[in-house]
Amino acid sequence: MPLTLAIDGAQHIPAALDPLTLVAIEAALATLPTDRPGQRLTALAELAPLLASTGSIGSHAAAHLGQAAKPVRAILFDKSQTTNWALGWHQDRTIAVRERIETAGFGPWTIKSGLHHVAPPQPLLDRMVTLRVHLDPVDPDNAPLLIAPGSHRHGRIAESDVAAMVDRCGTVACLASRGDIWLYATPILHASDAAANPRHRRVLQLDYSADDLPGDLEWLGI
Repeated sequence: MPLTLAIDGAQHIPAALDPLTLVAIEAALATLPTDRPGQRLTALAELAPLLASTGSIGSHAAAHLGQAAKPVRAILFDKSQTTNWALGWHQDRTIAVRERIETAGFGPWTIKSGLHHVAPPQPLLDRMVTLRVHLDPVDPDNAPLLIAPGSHRHGRIAESDVAAMVDRCGTVACLASRGDIWLYATPILHASDAAANPRHRRVLQLDYSADDLPGDLEWLGI
């Protein structure tokens, strides 16, 4: 049976984007350096119509979060012969905000690529979704994202319990064609091996939330 977001925390949307949309995304990203494994993006004005809740990308988040869904963080990942990296099993536990404002329930704070990040209360992460827009094909040799289905239902998982949870849930390799979207529950356990046959594996990853942050905290946004 295909994976579903509600049960497994992941859902594959084949051929979600047409060729013209993919060309528009590539044009918006064309000036970025090509020698970095991951880049946090803060200015994607050209893509705003696509990322909005009514757009061809954002509508997939809105289908689960409602029309209040908005993109709150973007990262471009790539792997190649020169940036063939691996990442162990983990959860995404932080959000990007405009500035550091001490707020009850939020912390610890970190700086990533010069941007303020903070760990929010777990229920906020549980209500978020993450989209991965595939600009290149991902086959078993090109380092597909690995996920532990159902792990998103267990809240914040202690580092000492991660391996046991992965064993309990099992693993799935998220293969994709150019133009596919994978939709994930943001807290799902995931990992990535180095590519056995390295070549470009560009993925535009987008976090979505329908929540406003408390007090004066503001999402960094896109």
